[in-house]
Amino acid sequence: RVAEEVPVALMYHGVSHVVMLATPADLEDLAAGFTLSEGIVAKPEEIHSVEAAEHEDGSFEVRIGIASERFSDLLRRERNTTGRTGCGLCGAATLEDAIRQPSTVPRGVEVSVEDLHAALIDVRAHQHVNAATGSVHAAAWIVPGKGIQLVREDVGRHNALDKVIGALVRKQEDVSRGWFLITSRASYEMVQKTALVGGSFLAAVSAPTAFAVRLAQDTGLTLVGFAREHQHVIYAHPSRLIGS
Repeated sequence: RVAEEVPVALMYHGVSHVVMLATPADLEDLAAGFTLSEGIVAKPEEIHSVEAAEHEDGSFEVRIGIASERFSDLLRRERNTTGRTGCGLCGAATLEDAIRQPSTVPRGVEVSVEDLHAALIDVRAHQHVNAATGSVHAAAWIVPGKGIQLVREDVGRHNALDKVIGALVRKQEDVSRGWFLITSRASYEMVQKTALVGGSFLAAVSAPTAFAVRLAQDTGLTLVGFAREHQHVIYAHPSRLIGS
């Protein structure tokens, strides 16, 4: 078996904003998460509707309704309209659009080393598409003391994280009461997305980039890389990881 990836157009009030390649599952979550984590809206309540529709050729469009003032802001942005699979800054036309500085993250959660390592083992049982294909990323949201609450998969690592964020938005969950785990590297965009939606703790199975580490340090976000069952490396703000 091989993983599917299909073109997905995100449409705001009938206007195409970006086309990306994504795994055709949980596309409403993807759209909601992208809308918040890319700063198209400032808060979840400004997302009014999300609806995915499949075309005859197998492509999808997701129709998103947002607050009128946010849509006006969006129309003023210069954007490209296509993006490769999981591109992090796809469509950004200016440096200001691409490199956004999030506010300082909230205090958020404390995570024990035991819970971190347990989540790394547990997440495998939730990676159904990857178990069949071996080619997709996963992102998880974990609540201390309760374990993994949400997992989403996608061929693009940014998409997987956006799907989890979007699922939280649609469930009206408080992002700050949990933490994020990704089965990929922690690039700048992954840290940026986490911080922009109010996350305070991000753990990655692979390495971070220097740009990601600097952003985590600047925003107060705890960044963990090379997370394995019995080891990890803390790159920024270690105080939230207890027992390290």
